[in-house]
Amino acid sequence: MIPSHGNPEDPGPGLYAGRVLAVAPMMDWTDRHCRFFHRQLTRRALLYSEMVVADAVINGNRERLLGLSPEEHPVALQLGGSDPAKLAQAARIGEDFGYDEINLNVGCPSDRVQSGTFGACLMKTPALVTECVAAMKDGSRVPITVKCRIGVDDQDPETALDALADGVFAAGADALWVHARKAWLEGLSPKENRDIPPLDYERVYRLKKRYPNRFIGINGGINTLHEAQNHLDHVDGVMLGRAAYHTPGILAFVNAELFGDAGEVDCMAVIDAMGAYAARHIAQGGRLAHITRHMVGLFHGLPGARRFRQILSTDATRPGAGPEVLQSALAAIDFDRAGKAA
Repeated sequence: MIPSHGNPEDPGPGLYAGRVLAVAPMMDWTDRHCRFFHRQLTRRALLYSEMVVADAVINGNRERLLGLSPEEHPVALQLGGSDPAKLAQAARIGEDFGYDEINLNVGCPSDRVQSGTFGACLMKTPALVTECVAAMKDGSRVPITVKCRIGVDDQDPETALDALADGVFAAGADALWVHARKAWLEGLSPKENRDIPPLDYERVYRLKKRYPNRFIGINGGINTLHEAQNHLDHVDGVMLGRAAYHTPGILAFVNAELFGDAGEVDCMAVIDAMGAYAARHIAQGGRLAHITRHMVGLFHGLPGARRFRQILSTDATRPGAGPEVLQSALAAIDFDRAGKAA
């Protein structure tokens, strides 16, 4: 048994009224099905969409790009772009879709975002980021936030991060999330940029000291809730990325360990909720694998976890696969042996 997400009808205080634990925006991973799943494990985490380009929001299939379930809240939409007017329009569209926050990506180092002059390369043009945030804030009823790196390429992180923070806070940004690594736009792949540039948590701590009354969150290489708790002694929020995705069971402990909530998650209830969700998705023409691909790491480290992964990775991908596959996978977990080992 693992700690409970509590009452989903009680949204709690404002997004940035206290400490925050967030699940990072991750391309190809944090889609609406992933977010619904993560919400079954914790009501406390702030969830993020994948990055969506402002032009796509304005001109594309909005339901496909922005659709979300009421159960996902609180959930933030991350936008990519560098045109203040387009970002403002996309932010309004996202707000109308029901997102609780709109976040501007100033941290992604992929070739695709560089060719579009947004993402991490915007660290080089803090004045433009300031314009973008000001435009997004104009008329917004939800928080407008920014996610950035500590710098790019040969920038000095001391001056680069301060310049970015000074601008976005002057423009009214409600929070700044900082991935505590540089991004190397030349010479490293996006994957290498997640691991090779050294982490510099102290640089983010210094930014918080500079802005004691502004929300500063930290991201990058944080793998456990114990580490998250340590960071919360220095900053206001912690963002988990790959650790939350590959071992989602970690999210089930967020409520108790970081927020002191009582209660336990019933693993059977999580699977039941995902089964009912999958049935609705399949009835609308979707496939079970769209959902189960996010769930394979749920019981990481428990007896039977390997078989659980195998069933979801094979049976769930077969034509006509239905929610019963989830029950079959759950049966592979030996909870009695896990309890005795604990």
